[in-house]
Amino acid sequence: MSTVVPEAPEREWVSFEDAVEHRTWVFDVTFLTSRWSCIFGAGCQGVLTGPAPELVQGCCSYGAHFTEADDVERVLAAADTLDATDWQFRREGRSRGVVKKLRSGETVTRLVQGACVFLNRPEFEGGAGCALHRAALRRDVQPMDLKPNVCWQLPLRRDDRDDAEGHVTSTVTEWGRQHWGGGGEEFHWWCTEAPEAFIGADPVYRSMGAELIGLVGADVYARLVAYLEIKMSQRQLLPHPVVRKR
Repeated sequence: MSTVVPEAPEREWVSFEDAVEHRTWVFDVTFLTSRWSCIFGAGCQGVLTGPAPELVQGCCSYGAHFTEADDVERVLAAADTLDATDWQFRREGRSRGVVKKLRSGETVTRLVQGACVFLNRPEFEGGAGCALHRAALRRDVQPMDLKPNVCWQLPLRRDDRDDAEGHVTSTVTEWGRQHWGGGGEEFHWWCTEAPEAFIGADPVYRSMGAELIGLVGADVYARLVAYLEIKMSQRQLLPHPVVRKR
């Protein structure tokens, strides 16, 4: 009689009940303990329909979609503080505005020369990259204080589901191409699917600690870290699916 070997799980998850809110937190342990790291300008192929590392656009080719009015207001206020050493397209941003509304009703950052108005190109004297991110580092503040929500969160993703009785289940995981709708399938490359992006010195829950606190709050983050530190010390970790396919 043959023995049926169960298929190994793809991911490990952990959940916490929120002591303050009527909420359950669910965390993707597999991604948060992985060594994913942003490789913008260091092997990132971008999200166009073909490889384009030479453009150094990362995931900025289509601009940022804002999540709420406060998100827009924060970015507009930050843009007003940028100078020409931070921002290659400052003149265009000042003259045409940095945001626009699509026919669908969504508010997004304006595109200039085929990418986000805030994206400095490789020929810019200060170097390629987000002008808002560059300014934050120069001022010694968190980039999340200046950048659109979707930009500072990536590739973290928080999904809130409300049941009929008002209980919320909030899941924190990674952005996959499927979360971008039909457009995501057109990406030639996506970083959480790329083994070359899993090279970080620290696990994601440490390297993106500030972003996680922004998503879930300091108290919940502290509970998460306490749990993951034990998992790390016991070496009882399920490798990320991308890493297992190497």
